Amino acid sequence: MTLPLPLREGVGGGVCANAAPTPPPSPLPQGEGEDQVELRMLLIDCVALWGVDGRVTLCDGAIAIVTPDGPYAVQRAPADMRPVRWFLQTPARRAANRPPRAVPSIVALLAALRNALGAEGGNRLRIGMGAPAP
Repeated sequence: MTLPLPLREGVGGGVCANAAPTPPPSPLPQGEGEDQVELRMLLIDCVALWGVDGRVTLCDGAIAIVTPDGPYAVQRAPADMRPVRWFLQTPARRAANRPPRAVPSIVALLAALRNALGAEGGNRLRIGMGAPAP
């Protein structure tokens, strides 16, 4: 029987002494930085939460959300364009030959994307008085 090694003095729960070493983490896909991985995972969750029929992929340095309506693209803005942080290209903007929409924050990006996709906004909390007493 092998007992786990302590992580630090007084705290148990480490790895077993004769356990095989853990392989190093796999490298990120070509051209996909850590911030793109996090944003891609966030967008995958949002598309699922919003009930949108779409697939989120990495495409030419941008993150593409491919839907039956067409592809939507999210791309990080260059640092010298601050306060603009993101660009959102939608099928409607592309069809009208308009440049991508510049957005200043991740919250603005998600709101613009949700609206462009036509997804539901979700329930809103309403605070107020109940029905008046008879």
